[in-house]
Amino acid sequence: MTTTPYGTWPSPLTVEDADARSRISTVRIDGEHTYWKEVAADGRGVIMRSGVNGAEVVTTSFEDGELVDVASRVHEYGGPDFAVVDDALVFSARRDGRIYLTTREGDSWTRPRAVTPDDGTRYCDLTLQEHLVYAVAERHLDDGVHNLIVAVDLISGMVQELRESADFVANPIPSPGGGALAWYEWDHPDMPWTNTRLCSAELTETELVDARVIAENASVISPVWVGDDDLAFVSDAAGWWNVYRCEDPLGAARVRPLHPAEAEFAAPPWVFDSSLAVLDSEYLVVRWTQSGTWSLGVMKLANGELEEWVTGWEPTSPVASGAGRVAFVGQRPDQADAVVELDLSRRRVKLLTEQSGDALTEDMVSIPEAVTWPVNDAKAHGFFYPPTHATAVAPEGTAPPLLVLVHGGPTSATTDGYSHFVQFWTTRGYAVLDVNYRGSTGYGKAYREALDREWGVADIDDVAAGVRYLAERGLIDPARVAIRGGSAGGYTVLRALTATDAFTAGVSRYGIGDLELLATDTHKFEARYLDGLIGPYPEDKAVYEERSPIHHLDRLSAPVLLLQGEEDAVVPPSLAHQMFDAIKERGGDVDLVLYPGEGHGWRKAETRRDSLERELAFYTRVFGL
Repeated sequence: MTTTPYGTWPSPLTVEDADARSRISTVRIDGEHTYWKEVAADGRGVIMRSGVNGAEVVTTSFEDGELVDVASRVHEYGGPDFAVVDDALVFSARRDGRIYLTTREGDSWTRPRAVTPDDGTRYCDLTLQEHLVYAVAERHLDDGVHNLIVAVDLISGMVQELRESADFVANPIPSPGGGALAWYEWDHPDMPWTNTRLCSAELTETELVDARVIAENASVISPVWVGDDDLAFVSDAAGWWNVYRCEDPLGAARVRPLHPAEAEFAAPPWVFDSSLAVLDSEYLVVRWTQSGTWSLGVMKLANGELEEWVTGWEPTSPVASGAGRVAFVGQRPDQADAVVELDLSRRRVKLLTEQSGDALTEDMVSIPEAVTWPVNDAKAHGFFYPPTHATAVAPEGTAPPLLVLVHGGPTSATTDGYSHFVQFWTTRGYAVLDVNYRGSTGYGKAYREALDREWGVADIDDVAAGVRYLAERGLIDPARVAIRGGSAGGYTVLRALTATDAFTAGVSRYGIGDLELLATDTHKFEARYLDGLIGPYPEDKAVYEERSPIHHLDRLSAPVLLLQGEEDAVVPPSLAHQMFDAIKERGGDVDLVLYPGEGHGWRKAETRRDSLERELAFYTRVFGL
């Protein structure tokens, strides 16, 4: 073993290694094949298909030679942007938002053909049934942004408007026989995790008939049809996102809980998709989380009996079911994400793909410890990763620098799954605390709502208390503590640096320095999000000013690195410029890096690598390593 100071250990993970992975999302099953979407290192979304000789790319290039980039910008975040039935695949394209169709002929796929008009409409949440694609459409018009349910005819290209009675709609799911449609909807100032309405209606090719509300006054999400007569869905009416069944949704609509439990059977719907899948007429395939860890199993529709399937993988994505198989994106603490397929008849687990870039041996991987710490009269949760190395140790009597990770949202959560990014730091001798502060999901409705009107207060208390907790245990050096986060997490970074002295460095990626600017200049989906987190604007203008870091730079306690995309429609670049100029004017230690062509998050490999290199250099300088 070699004695080397914490933070300077020789890591086998380079910046390129940390970024050499595909991001896997939506999974679908069609016959004997499983499909999924990967966002490759160049930022393009491609559809992959399982085959005898391994995975193959379905979507390659358009007729004009441009490479296919499968993506939707509905709500800016998108979601399920492809669907496949009987070797016919439809998808949304980033280049123009249109729906395209490609079909398999022999051993190859046809060039994608545009189905919808080139009018700027965006499409997402696609379901293909016979010759119709049911989708959520988003139109950006002079009088505002309109979200509606449509049916797209693949033969004629006609786009039939079915529903636009609410500010937002999601999960338009036709019944197996095609005679009914279910969906959920909500209006400003609500978000889909605060209050929605589950609806159903009779369905023709041209209209919805006798639309009705099945469940409301809660977060009611993820509908799926159980045959032509019943619905299953998720609701937090009882304090947790639990599974319910509705019998006769077009008639008496009798609703009952299937499996009451202190567990969450859904994640917050930042992107579209249903958390439930139908296995057969008797069972649902479900996933649930408790204390940040996801499980997989089946739930009996008759009585709600739950059976867990132990696969060695946590399902991080909604589950696909069909043809005697179940597939999902799986995670585990010691291995990169993979598309996992279960053959139910053989009881066999098969990995269809694994993300590349895993350059670590088992003795180099830091395994997280689930931790909970007191915060005044409350508590907060997270995962602690100790510095780990096979051949390096630190001098006796020293403690490692700490990197505190703050997830975005803030209505979101972190998990204990393997992360190249985390291991990049732990193999260098850093400790990492990945925080699920109050307001995070996975711990019940009360914990999620504990951030209501308290954003910029409760989350700050939680991250600062987490640092004290680890310091008291002797696990970190409290004089070398960095905090980093993106979007809403970036706000927590800036707020923490101006409201506490717990941190000695901060990195904000497309974070928020001025809440008033965000309240008046952001996209439709989050336009009223702050009503619940802070209060209505301008009625609570004084609270916005008090919670905005831009107004408290005289208290700034540490150097700051600001990273921002120039085309961010969620957090405008003007916020980063404003924060940089104000800190610089006061003589603060600040740097701003703007990335052309980037939006809310990094798509380009060169951006991800450059930002990580700058972050490493920043900590090295500030901590004197």
